[in-house]
Amino acid sequence: MSVSVSARRLTAAAAVAAACIGGLALPAAAAGQYPARPHHDVVISKVQYDSPGRDNRSNRSLNKEWVDVTNTSRRAVNLDDWTLSDEAGHTYTFRHFHLDGRATVRVHTGIGRDSATDVYQDRRAYVWNDHADTATLRNDRGRLVDEVTWGHHRGDDRDRRGEHRDGSDIRG
Repeated sequence: MSVSVSARRLTAAAAVAAACIGGLALPAAAAGQYPARPHHDVVISKVQYDSPGRDNRSNRSLNKEWVDVTNTSRRAVNLDDWTLSDEAGHTYTFRHFHLDGRATVRVHTGIGRDSATDVYQDRRAYVWNDHADTATLRNDRGRLVDEVTWGHHRGDDRDRRGEHRDGSDIRG
């Protein structure tokens, strides 16, 4: 057998092996075996967790408690079925909502009429704990997109004033 024929057979065997390995790796990735990259274009940009003035549970007071969600990219993002929740499990689900590029939507606690810039949870009680809480934004697959924590939490001696999960401040 000549060197040329052996080289061709070896090259063919290597190509078949690479195809088999690639074929095995692709279904694992397609099946969601690997975590998806977080959607860094959408962030919780600001939280007003302590409604200014008296906490009298009026709709006006409830709507002064809010969370801003900002799309930092140029492209619109479909937020349909994305959720915003607190540590106690109070959850708001976005319904039929597209957030334009470089735009912010304010999620109010109280009752109101949704628009392109403001949506309402339609609650009659406060959601965000003034002393310590976490606002968590998840996409339509339940994957963490962003999280902001404030106040004193068990086992933590820091007083957080709006800190992302990566430790960065929501103001910067």
